[in-house]
Amino acid sequence: MREIVEKLRKIEMEQSRRKKEDFLAMYNTGEVKHEKQLAFHKSKKRNRWVFGGNRSGKTECGAVECVYMARGIHPYRENRKEVCGWVVSLSLQVQRDVAQRKILRYLRKDWIEDVVMISGRKDSPEHGIIDFIRVKNVLGGSSVIGFKSCDQGREKFQGASLDFVWFDEEPPKDVYDECRMRVIDRRGDVFGTMTPLKGLTFVYNEIYLNRRGDPEVWYEFMEWSDNPYLDKEEIRALEGTMDELTLQSRRYGRFASAAAGLVYPEFDEQVHVIEPFPIPKEWQDMISIDPGLNNPLSAHWYAVDFDDNVYVVAEHYEAGRDIDYHAEALKSISRKIGWHTDPQGRISALIDSAAKQRTLGGVKSVVELFYERGILVNPNVEKDLFAGIARVKSYLRRDNGQPNIYIFSSCTRLIGEIKGYFWGSGDAPRKTDDHSLDEMRYYLMTRPKKLPPALEKSAVQRDKERRIRRLKQTARGNQF
Repeated sequence: MREIVEKLRKIEMEQSRRKKEDFLAMYNTGEVKHEKQLAFHKSKKRNRWVFGGNRSGKTECGAVECVYMARGIHPYRENRKEVCGWVVSLSLQVQRDVAQRKILRYLRKDWIEDVVMISGRKDSPEHGIIDFIRVKNVLGGSSVIGFKSCDQGREKFQGASLDFVWFDEEPPKDVYDECRMRVIDRRGDVFGTMTPLKGLTFVYNEIYLNRRGDPEVWYEFMEWSDNPYLDKEEIRALEGTMDELTLQSRRYGRFASAAAGLVYPEFDEQVHVIEPFPIPKEWQDMISIDPGLNNPLSAHWYAVDFDDNVYVVAEHYEAGRDIDYHAEALKSISRKIGWHTDPQGRISALIDSAAKQRTLGGVKSVVELFYERGILVNPNVEKDLFAGIARVKSYLRRDNGQPNIYIFSSCTRLIGEIKGYFWGSGDAPRKTDDHSLDEMRYYLMTRPKKLPPALEKSAVQRDKERRIRRLKQTARGNQF
């Protein structure tokens, strides 16, 4: 009997020890996970990024995502019994000290089939440099988590066929491009976790601005306050040692060097970008077009609610197409969202006044060509650049009593242009990637400027005005 009790005690001790060491179980139960990490895991996009401040929890979710996939236990995705992926660090030393350590933290020892080392001993892999880990997959197979460093050069990233690549911090562009090629045939994922310290790099343009309009791109910002396990006193003390630009990147994970020259720093993606919803007929207002043939033609559909808030609800943006193509695209999108038409089925729109000019053939203008195709365009728009910018700013600000503007997340081109619109020389914005912004200005400038409601006058003010009126009436009476 005593032997049985002793065996049970040892079993309980072993289970208790494993539970304490099972950081993945703790993560899954929310003991070490916060909401934005959960949003990262839930996203079905194939190119996901977390821009986070130091100690915001970004690296944790990257490591856990790798373990989820390798073990075949991802809670939000279809699992495979044999998975091969890479963890990409900036250098071998950073691999050992950061990404490798995080993987080993969430990968229990009894889940590991084998470890192949570049240097160091396999019985204590945390102290050496790992080449790859072979992991037991719960679906009956085995998976491989390989480790790569950017300082090895692009050639070391060629040839493999992968299910995932995790970039721990921002890689060089050539390494990123090569890794994307590695996941094509398996329809795999790339995901990155980084603090943006290098300025306006390709990640800023291709991921944050998403200039190509890639529907598979997803990102999230993490900052210190998102991590409930950071001490608030420590946060306050650390904040006091940083200037504003450093704080933007180190705490908030933002591209700080971008904010200084933005035309629309009032734009807050967390506030102004919303998920699409069906637009009532009563809200539907106008389409606005910035025309282009070789250059992009940009068009957006604008709605206004009963409180005078503006919603940008649909987008058409394409270059190198003719009038027939664009007219049909405008009609197709309008049909899809149930946009209003006149009794003849024609669509009304605003358009840049330059569209009144004759085409190179000298026969008809763009306005006339659109009219013939059932798009009733109005070229009488206000094009004053600085007045238009001021109007857009008044809609983006939320503290001035003016109507607000909300943009559906599906309007990726417009969102990207707002985020990448910078002042240039001569106090004017840079004339690049602004087609959507031009037609948004045309639309907002056609709307009547709503003045804030007049404040109610006090009894003293009303009495003073009555006295002034009486004096004026007396003075007029004395003239006769």
